[in-house]
Amino acid sequence: MERKVSISYQNQAINAIKFYYERVLGGQRKTYFIERPKKEKTLPVVMSEEETIRVLRAIENVKHKAILMTIYSAGLRISECINLKIKDIDSKRMQIRIEQSKGKRDRYTILSEKTLIILRTYFMEYKPKDYLFEGQKGGAYSSRSIQNIYKAAVLKAKIQKEVTVHTLRHSFATHLLENGTSLRYIQSLLGHSSSKTTEVYTHITTKGMEQLKSPMDLLDI
Repeated sequence: MERKVSISYQNQAINAIKFYYERVLGGQRKTYFIERPKKEKTLPVVMSEEETIRVLRAIENVKHKAILMTIYSAGLRISECINLKIKDIDSKRMQIRIEQSKGKRDRYTILSEKTLIILRTYFMEYKPKDYLFEGQKGGAYSSRSIQNIYKAAVLKAKIQKEVTVHTLRHSFATHLLENGTSLRYIQSLLGHSSSKTTEVYTHITTKGMEQLKSPMDLLDI
């Protein structure tokens, strides 16, 4: 009986078979040429600028709003946000330092003026000591809490798309591209090691598409 399993699961199964047969049993590399399923190429979901505004306006708590504004305005992964320290915010150069992000590389990304304003309001009210966003008992804020904040905001904003906190990062990159920022700069801000990873956003943006016409509309029928 055939089972419907993901491509990732199929690849894991192939790896397990190869390891057991070749490494444990010491067999020949006959399993080396097992054909692997092709990875699905799916485009990330992004929110429009108007949808992003609705989500951020749906949040009343200053700390919660500061967290999501920081993620979106700097294109952060959720893990990068919760690991931010106060010292990583450089208001003089208007940059945020991301230490040891994915790929074990440090990088800088942009600090939004609007985000800096709400961060200062948040800082005066909550007075964090080490991490920029601390939990109730100190230490880094939890990713689960951020997911819950975002989920509640999306629900309140009546966003119909299947979105996650990571959608804010995808939206950041897409909105930059639509507003004329070069892929090279976007790649640097996101911390992508390969430009091919960043190029996916060229397939998402629809800016300018409204000016295109279907060939059907050019037919005299």
